[in-house]
Amino acid sequence: MIPVRGFEGKTVAVFGLARTGLAAARALLAGGAQVALWDERPEGRAAAEALGLPLVDLTTADWTQFAALMLSPGVPLTHPEPHWTVIKAHEFGVEIVGDMELFARAVNAAPEHKRPKIVAITGTNGKSTTTALIGHICASAGRDTRVGGNIGVGVLDLDDMHGGAVYVLELSSYQLDLTSSLKPDVAILLNVSPDHLERHGGMEGYVAAKRRILLNQGKGDTAVIGVDDPWGQRICTEITAANRRTIVPISASKAMGRGVYALQGLLYDATGERAVEVADLLRARSLPGRHNWQNAAAAYSAARGLGISAEDAAEGLMSFPGLAHRMETVGQLGRVRFVNDSKATNTDAARQAMSSYPKFYWIAGGQPKTGGIDALADLFPKIEKAYLIGEASEAFEETLKGKAQTLACGTMEVAVAKAYADAAAKGQDAVVLLSPACASFDQFADFEARGEAFRVAVQGLTAPAAKGARA
Repeated sequence: MIPVRGFEGKTVAVFGLARTGLAAARALLAGGAQVALWDERPEGRAAAEALGLPLVDLTTADWTQFAALMLSPGVPLTHPEPHWTVIKAHEFGVEIVGDMELFARAVNAAPEHKRPKIVAITGTNGKSTTTALIGHICASAGRDTRVGGNIGVGVLDLDDMHGGAVYVLELSSYQLDLTSSLKPDVAILLNVSPDHLERHGGMEGYVAAKRRILLNQGKGDTAVIGVDDPWGQRICTEITAANRRTIVPISASKAMGRGVYALQGLLYDATGERAVEVADLLRARSLPGRHNWQNAAAAYSAARGLGISAEDAAEGLMSFPGLAHRMETVGQLGRVRFVNDSKATNTDAARQAMSSYPKFYWIAGGQPKTGGIDALADLFPKIEKAYLIGEASEAFEETLKGKAQTLACGTMEVAVAKAYADAAAKGQDAVVLLSPACASFDQFADFEARGEAFRVAVQGLTAPAAKGARA
């Protein structure tokens, strides 16, 4: 745990008692603050009570007693409309912070010799793989590495800091909206495409949130920016003009005079006097496809920014074991392979997996994003059949009408059984692909829970049971 100081003897309201909120409450208490915890969900309040943490009904509390509001990143800050806790905080002049901001303040308050290195990663797609990949490279190079944030362990639940530690942190746009003083030694903006627009009031708000990862960098820091999309190109051009830090453009689609790029699976470092081939990514079994080449370029650039040698960085790319819930093979039954890509919560992410297979049996659906799956129309011919779950079923069925066979399945268990039965009946090599192109919150706590439900359903399959599921 990382104790959060600066609120000694003061009371901080904490709203939202999932992983982030509970970790923040413990960290604030460890730093000498008092806390007042609340959640509208009974299960959130029960989790706090089980840990002996103090509950205070914030709907009736005296907000003049609060020094700050620690807001869970899932709670709306501005759009589609501010949450009632946000309105209350503004009314009483209470500062609103997130867990990343508390972490940043803990780092900034530490003596110079205790301050760790920080790598912060964001982007519409690829940030979890890139975060895990950088963590693997750093650990393989002998660094004391802690990986967390929006992936795995909440940042304040990571081990306490020291000067030799490296924190590799995934940040969502929601977390960035609540972060103002984080100063990463290496900041990575992988890519930007439309996502969470209803939460940020449109594309400009979303881009502004992502760009906050670069907010406090200065001389000696490194900014790694993907330039394969127009927004990334624009941001890279703008901060290059500011000329306050080392800027490393990355690409998985073109050669560049300066930066790190991948072409046809070969990774090149052009940050010196000439471009040098540093890795053959076609040999990296856990990094297939162009989208992973961008992730590899970012991870290599981050490692170099931390002073890790090119050779050690390249070796880390080769030995990376892969990321759960991202194009993860979770089982094989006969000639049917099951691939868990639950992390694909939007169409751009789903495209990456769908583009990797010539044909597949597609399990899709959940809580739909703006635009549905229209952007995937060019990939519909690859779909042998679509097995639809969750809120998006009806809309996806309408979009796919006349373009691909569909079956409304309702639940993950039914979708897996029916997809397997159809794939096995063909008597040839086949892939059952969970790549939902949707958020998970209509049926699951998060994408990890959805991926685990897929894994469990696959493990529960037997040939007779699956055959019966066709009826």
